[in-house]
Amino acid sequence: MAPVPNENPLVAVVTGGKSTERERSLLSGKAVFESLTNQGYRAVMLDTTAADFDTEVRNVDIAFLAIAGQHAEDGHLQGYLETIGVPYTGSGVLASATGMAKTVSKKLVAEAGIEVATTGLIEPGKTTGEIVADLLATVGLPLIVKPISEGGSIGMVLARDTDTLTTAIARIDAEQGWFAEPFVEGTPVTCGVLDVDGSLMPLPPLETLPTSAEFYDYASKRDDTLHEYRCPAELPADVIAFLQTSAVAAHRALGCSGHSRSDFIVTTAGQVVWLELNSLPGLSHHGNLATMANVAGIDYDQLVRMILTSADLSGGYRP
Repeated sequence: MAPVPNENPLVAVVTGGKSTERERSLLSGKAVFESLTNQGYRAVMLDTTAADFDTEVRNVDIAFLAIAGQHAEDGHLQGYLETIGVPYTGSGVLASATGMAKTVSKKLVAEAGIEVATTGLIEPGKTTGEIVADLLATVGLPLIVKPISEGGSIGMVLARDTDTLTTAIARIDAEQGWFAEPFVEGTPVTCGVLDVDGSLMPLPPLETLPTSAEFYDYASKRDDTLHEYRCPAELPADVIAFLQTSAVAAHRALGCSGHSRSDFIVTTAGQVVWLELNSLPGLSHHGNLATMANVAGIDYDQLVRMILTSADLSGGYRP
């Protein structure tokens, strides 16, 4: 891990953005900014949609990425920062892009020996009826329809019957990239990974249990009354260990840096199915990553420092 450029670096908390996850990003950015300033760091908050972002970000030593979604978590922002020579937290361009593209990341993670759900691609140019027939043949019911490059469960639809599936397919724009996978009944679990002095540390897995919805959907994630967290997860020790090993393996398979969070389903039989990876997980005080870190004995300020000091400051090439 390279040293900071100077003894008192100026850190830009890069947040906001124009994705559908803008509000979540702003919550993360505010929490990170307050932590850094309380710890004595020189810090500024920069919104990527601001007119002066391009000018202001060139004047900082490190960009702390407290942002998510399209144009931010998918390699676009990372590529821009690489081009102008500003070091940043989190994964590089390639890992960010592949992590965001769920169908691509599933292939890479499966090649690493981790079980993933069957993927049914929704092909542009086909009629609704043809797409429905394809998905019934390749995936079967019940299934979940998902956008390929979105986070936060945005746009996801659970279909238990053909009519619901037909309605869902008729409403989407297949040109934007969609797929489907089986709806696996079980416990949704997430597991964070931190880079601590060059070694990958898996955090205690956290159960994310919706209190009313059939799955951990967009509304459930945004409303504290619609979900329950259990950390550490109330699962057998061998399942816990397997989740942690799988989260680290997925982090490595996608070439991630700094921190990540993998989402899984654990079936009633104890089978672990990997769903996706978040290369820039939310960083609010009560979010998943902070909750897991706290159970591991890492308070919020420590978590922020760990992420900051894991940034690649070498200035060398990385994919």
